[in-house]
Amino acid sequence: MDPRPEYPRPQMVRDRWQNLNGAWEFEIDNACVGEDKNFFERERLDSEILLPFCPESKLSGIGHTDFMNCVWYARNAEIPESWQGKRILLHIGAVDWHAKLWVNGKFVAAHKGGYVPFDADITDYLQDGKGRIVLCAYDDPRSGKQPSGKQCHQVASHGCYYTRTTGIWQSVWWEPVEDARLLSFRVYPNISDGTVGVTLALTAACIGQKVCLESFFDGRPTGSAEATANSTCLTLPISLSEKHLWEVGKGDLYDLIIRLPGDEVRAYFGLREVCVDQKSFFLNGKRVFGRFVLDQGFYPDGIYTAPSEEALKNDILYSMRLGFNGARLHEKVFEPRYLYWADKLGYLVWGEMANWGLDHTRSEAIDTFLPEWLEAVERDFSHPSIIGWCPFNETWDIDGRKQHDDVIKLTYLATKAADPTRPVIDTSGNFHTETDIFDVHDYEQDPEAFAAHFEKASEGIVLDTTARTPHMAKRQKYLTDRPLFVSEYGGIKWADGETVGWGYGSAVQSETEFIQRYKGLTDALLDHPGIMGFCYTQLFDVEQEINGLMTYDRRFKFDPDVFYRINTRKAANED
Repeated sequence: MDPRPEYPRPQMVRDRWQNLNGAWEFEIDNACVGEDKNFFERERLDSEILLPFCPESKLSGIGHTDFMNCVWYARNAEIPESWQGKRILLHIGAVDWHAKLWVNGKFVAAHKGGYVPFDADITDYLQDGKGRIVLCAYDDPRSGKQPSGKQCHQVASHGCYYTRTTGIWQSVWWEPVEDARLLSFRVYPNISDGTVGVTLALTAACIGQKVCLESFFDGRPTGSAEATANSTCLTLPISLSEKHLWEVGKGDLYDLIIRLPGDEVRAYFGLREVCVDQKSFFLNGKRVFGRFVLDQGFYPDGIYTAPSEEALKNDILYSMRLGFNGARLHEKVFEPRYLYWADKLGYLVWGEMANWGLDHTRSEAIDTFLPEWLEAVERDFSHPSIIGWCPFNETWDIDGRKQHDDVIKLTYLATKAADPTRPVIDTSGNFHTETDIFDVHDYEQDPEAFAAHFEKASEGIVLDTTARTPHMAKRQKYLTDRPLFVSEYGGIKWADGETVGWGYGSAVQSETEFIQRYKGLTDALLDHPGIMGFCYTQLFDVEQEINGLMTYDRRFKFDPDVFYRINTRKAANED
């Protein structure tokens, strides 16, 4: 069986498809001369890789962790006989960073962006249903022109920077479709009247054709709608006969079938609404305290790519076992199968982009950042688990240059325009321009001093990391009309006598000391009536960073029940 055999796009499923993961030809092209030398016409590349794993990973069979300026992939493939006469779409879940695609020696398409999918209609490039698929990926995380997240800009990992990911790191697959087909959809739930609006993006060939929707809950029909498409954008309302709210720890989902002549898509949605008001976060009209944990989405053997779908699900279950009700998906756009399990399990997540590596002090940063970010928002819009967006994280000054405020503000405004249904944080930690939530980071390790940093929040005084740093203190001031979110804290460095690594503050030497510090820091946030939620750093260690509640190979360091009891205590700012 090929690795990662599950359907890669769980919110928009077609029954006929074929997984193209597995063994591909592979070659490193550090001189970036492959196009000049017509690698796309070569009969054979010089080695082999196992997709969808990146070449830095052990699971790929390559394990090359030095910089790779360009990499090439190739595979000979043939569509099933039953697909003849259909349009063939080739899908690639994510390629870091600038991808170019050829089929049978002919250039087909290009895409920039390391965290979002792209597809191409390759029908006219196949020969008798056969194709030699060739893809190259250019990647320069040190350029300042592309977001690279926590990928290290030095040869070796250090501090909170980890092994890089180059090229393909999510599933490759293809499917047969008709000219008249669904391109994408959005779901707009309304919990007060038990309805859902479904907005469909269609190909031009759908105009004049009937579109039918059917919803189900636990196999029972719950509503339907139909209309004739008079444009490529169509919105249909469904009145639900049963109302089941999507809630924390209770991921009740409705199934949705979208039918057109010649195209049928299986989807799902959750009935829920989110907002921020009165300095609090509300889910379905109920004040909910966010007990989040930082999840960086790294794996010892797969780097950016989970070794299995079970590993994705387990990370959520581990977090819930520790008493967290959600996560910041940190400096990375997570794959759709992770979000599927968050949807199923009732797990709250913040959608975030891998902005580190981008020089946000220059206005041209918006050129590469915003298009990819908006693709991510569009891809994940209908996942009920995503309760907010945060495009930037810690926009520090670079080489003495301050952040370009308009880059941050324009991204915030564009995100709100693309999705008016969720709160948006412009930049997590620093420096805010315009934001729905005032988000701060504070890694103070003394619980008493930590609590004191927020004592005068009602007066507009929050002594977070930026406020305590003299040259940054005047750059932002807490806006008392906004909810206050401590989205990074803790990061307690655990040294067990054998492990040497990086973390925040001085290392804790005993289990008792670790738990006491954790409880003191967390209690200070739970007891504060003006704080809407916290996010602990972090769920698991990553390479040399040893401040997780689990090891990198996902073993609990301490009894998870202890942390469950601390985290789940009723907060002052929740119903």
